Amino acid sequence: QLQLVESGGGLVQPGGSLRLSCAASGRSLDEYAIAWFRQAPGKERDGVSCIMSVGGATHFADSVKGRFTISIDNAKNTVYLQMNNLKPEDTAIYVCAVGEECDYEGGLFDTDYWGQGTQVTVSS
Repeated sequence: QLQLVESGGGLVQPGGSLRLSCAASGRSLDEYAIAWFRQAPGKERDGVSCIMSVGGATHFADSVKGRFTISIDNAKNTVYLQMNNLKPEDTAIYVCAVGEECDYEGGLFDTDYWGQGTQVTVSS
């Protein structure tokens, strides 16, 4: 069983930055795809960014391209989401998830494991 714990959320002003972490335990992230999703109040959950642990291919939602980056530290079994130039519309609960393959819009084709999420609020 794979457990995922997110951290790094908080309150930030527009234009600011945050780095989210998704620490995995119980199994290695090797050969998985790891994605960040977000869900704002009253909206559906959307894929934000995804990375393949083998090869490192990355995918991003159009809304975050050029502002967010995703990376993986295999030694720490942790995935990071660096978020720069944050906007109020980025406010959401951010959840990491693990599956077999990234889709091409920042999410996963199928999800095997979910974390609990971390709140990101962008407000002045």
